[in-house]
Amino acid sequence: MPGCSCWNDVFQYETNKVTRIQSVNYGTVKWVLHVMVFSYVSFALVSDKMYQRKEPVISSVHTKVKGVAEVMEEVVDGMKKSVRKVFDTADYTLPLQGNSFFVMTNYLITEGQEQGLCPQFPTPRTLCSSDRGCRKGWMDPQSKGIQTGKCVVYSGTKKTCEVAAWCPTETVEEAPRPALLGSAENFTVLIKNNVDFPGHNYTTRNILPGLNTSCTFHKMQNPQCPIFRLGDIFRDAGDRFSEVAVKGGIMGIEINWDCNLDRWSHRCRPKYSFRRLDDKTANESLYPGYNFRYAKYYRENNVEKRTLIKVFGIRFDILVFGTGGKFDIISLIVYIGSTLSYFGLATVFIDFLINTYSSAICRSHVYPWCPCCEPCAANEFYYRKKCEAVVEPKRTLKYVSFVDEPHIRMVDRQLLGKSLQHAKGQEVPRAPVDFARLSKLPGSLLAPALAPGRPEEMQPLHGAGSPKSGDSPDWCQCGKCLPSQLPKESKCLEEVCCRRKQGPCITTSELFGALVLSRHALRQLLLYEEPLLVLDEEATNSRLRHCAYRCYTAWRFGSQDVADFGILPSCCRWRIRKEFPRSQGQYGGFQCPC
Repeated sequence: MPGCSCWNDVFQYETNKVTRIQSVNYGTVKWVLHVMVFSYVSFALVSDKMYQRKEPVISSVHTKVKGVAEVMEEVVDGMKKSVRKVFDTADYTLPLQGNSFFVMTNYLITEGQEQGLCPQFPTPRTLCSSDRGCRKGWMDPQSKGIQTGKCVVYSGTKKTCEVAAWCPTETVEEAPRPALLGSAENFTVLIKNNVDFPGHNYTTRNILPGLNTSCTFHKMQNPQCPIFRLGDIFRDAGDRFSEVAVKGGIMGIEINWDCNLDRWSHRCRPKYSFRRLDDKTANESLYPGYNFRYAKYYRENNVEKRTLIKVFGIRFDILVFGTGGKFDIISLIVYIGSTLSYFGLATVFIDFLINTYSSAICRSHVYPWCPCCEPCAANEFYYRKKCEAVVEPKRTLKYVSFVDEPHIRMVDRQLLGKSLQHAKGQEVPRAPVDFARLSKLPGSLLAPALAPGRPEEMQPLHGAGSPKSGDSPDWCQCGKCLPSQLPKESKCLEEVCCRRKQGPCITTSELFGALVLSRHALRQLLLYEEPLLVLDEEATNSRLRHCAYRCYTAWRFGSQDVADFGILPSCCRWRIRKEFPRSQGQYGGFQCPC
C-alpha cells in the first residue's frame, strides 16, 4: 500500500548522532566558551533591551528665537558718520522649511539699486581694454547682468564691460570682522518637540509641566530645559560662536528619544547633543561658511529700487531620532532563538582543534621537537571516532590489498594500464581493527583444535621463497595465480596477486583456511543470515563460494564501502574455487556491485 508508506515517511523524526568525548581539557574549553556566550547574551538582553519591540519615533518641531542686538553702521551721505541700529527677531531670523531655523550674524548691504546700465565690479573676468573684450548679449553665470558689448570706465584707469543690471552692481568684498551681530551669541531659542510612537499608542513632548520659562539648558545642571543659548550650543560642540559668526555655518541640534515604555521601568525623556555639520576648515573650503542674498524693494520718485543684502549666518538643523521599546514576548523568543546558535561556537572551536592537531605533520618524524605531537594521538582517536572518509562511488573505482603492504590501494579503472598488479593507485589507510568483532566469529574459529604434534604458537606463511610454477603468469609474485578466463578487455581486473613483491602466498596461511575455506564456519555464517536455509549440493557450493569471497574482502579490506569494490587476488580466487567448485567449471569473474 503506497499510501501507508507515504504517511509513515511523514510521521517520523530524525536526529543527529552525537560523539561524546570524555576529556577534561575539551570539557573545560566547552564550559568556558559557554559561560562567555551566556554572559554576553544576558548582558545584551538587559542592556540593549532585546526583549522589547522597537518603534521608530515620529516628531514635529517648532522653534522661537529671542534676543535683541545693537549694530553700529557707517553711512556715507555727504559725510561719513556712524548710525546705530537695533535688530530684533524679525530682522535677524528668516523662515526656513523643515526642522531648521536661521539666525543672521553678519551682512553686506548694497543700497539704492535700480534697473539700468553700469560697469561691472572689477575682477579678472570683467576687466577689459576695448569693446572687443566684451560680447553683446553675453550672460556670464558669475556676472551681475547682461553685457552690452561696450567697455566703459569703472574708476580711474580701470575699465570693465558694461551690463544691463541692477545698478550700481554689488561689490565683491570680505565679510566684516568681527561679525556685526556678534552679540547674537546671547540669543536664546525655545525648541518645542512633540513625538509619537504610533505602534505603542504613546505621545509625549519635551516641555515638562510647570516649566520654568527663565531656565537655560545645561548638560549637567538642567539637561531637560528646552531653552538654549546659542553661544552654549557652540561651546558644547567644541567651537567658538564669534569665529563661526563671521562667515556663517551649519549647526546640528540632535534630540535623541530613547524611551522605555514598560510600566515597571518607564522613562521617556529627550537627550540633547550638538554637532557642527558644515566644513570647519573655512580657509580650505571653496565656498566657506553659509550665506545667501535677499532684497528689499521700494519706490522712490516713482522709480523702483531695492536694497540688496548679502546675509551671513548660522543655520540650525534640528535632528530628531530615537526608538520606543515595550516588552513583547515574540521579540524575546526571536532573540533567544537567534542566540542559541552562538553556543555552537564551542563545538566549532573544539572540532577545529581536533582536526588541526590530528594532522599528519604532528605524527611525522620531520619535526621530532614538535610540542603538539603528544596530544595528537588522542586527537587522532577522536577524529577517527567522529569522522568517516567517504570516496565518491564510481563504477570504475577498484581497491587492491597486498599482504606485504600495510595500506590499501585505490585504482581508477579508466587510468588502468595492463593489469592491477602494476597499478600504482592512491594509498588509502586500512580501517582500524575492531577486536570486539572477533567475539562474533564462530566458536570453532575462536578456539581451533590443535593438530597432532604441532605446538600452540603463531604459524607463519608457508612456502616462503617457493619458485613460480610453469602455469603462473608473469605478473604473479606468489606462484599460485592462474591466467584469467575473462575477455581481453576485462581480464586486467583479475590480473592481481596477493603480494606486491615475491614471497609466500596468503593461501598458505593457516588463518586463510580458518577464515575463508572452513566449510563449517561458512555454513554457520549462511545459516546466521537464513536459519532455515536448505540447498542441494550445487547450490550449496555456489553459496559457500560467494560467502568465502565476502569473508576474504571483509578480512583484507575492513570497511564495507571499500570491500564492495575490492578485487580478490587471482591466487585466492582460484583457491576458493578449488575448494567449492562449480560443476560446469565456468566462472563469471568479478561483478561490479554498481
